[in-house]
Amino acid sequence: MNTTHWTPPPPLACPWQFKPLSSAKTRMQRLPDGRLEMMIKHDLLRGVTREMLAWWFCHIDGTMEYMGQIVPRYRVWHPRDHIFYRDVTTAADGTGSAGTRRHIVEAFDRKRRYLVNIIDRVVKLDETGILLSTEQAGLSLGAFQSPLIPLGVEVSTLQHDFIAAPLGTRYESRMIVGRDSLFGEVLLNRRLLPWLVFPEDMGAAWLRHNVEEVGHFERFLPTFYERWQAGKERAEVVFGSTPPE
Repeated sequence: MNTTHWTPPPPLACPWQFKPLSSAKTRMQRLPDGRLEMMIKHDLLRGVTREMLAWWFCHIDGTMEYMGQIVPRYRVWHPRDHIFYRDVTTAADGTGSAGTRRHIVEAFDRKRRYLVNIIDRVVKLDETGILLSTEQAGLSLGAFQSPLIPLGVEVSTLQHDFIAAPLGTRYESRMIVGRDSLFGEVLLNRRLLPWLVFPEDMGAAWLRHNVEEVGHFERFLPTFYERWQAGKERAEVVFGSTPPE
């Protein structure tokens, strides 16, 4: 398998400020078995419904109009940090719903040492939230980037809960990095994963990144969802986009 050398493309124009980290309640801690837990209670997403969020996570793969350009939807979600997204498998209706797999590439704060190149399985996806489990990951050590490597066991999960609220949606996130096992407790969680995959400073960068991308939903998702429902965006959908060489 050829290795693609991922680098962040030039940021998309963004005429507004991201929500700051202080807009959310965040926590990062080592669990007793050494797994790294990160939790976020986001600021209220005003004007964003649970239906919109569930629809978005099924339809990330494609394009949309943004600031007068047709660009990948995934890049609009975080105009600075997001690099590439593709539904590796799709459901019968062509969407990335529960049971499918997705390829995600991003770099928190646009830094090479915070590069994420993974394939996640969608364990759950409905109007109550989404649960992702990482099945393959590429290592990034300095200038070296490995091909995607099958992990064999679950070492990372990300859960987002959507909670209906007056004026919008409460959005809560929980990421766990590590394995709930004797091997995880003795070697993997405190030694191998922090060194090879996800050090704690990367966890802090993820907290900020996730607060920014989730807060950004307010800026584009209600309008885009309305246009989609009206049939104005359907001609611009491009499923199964191809990664850059």
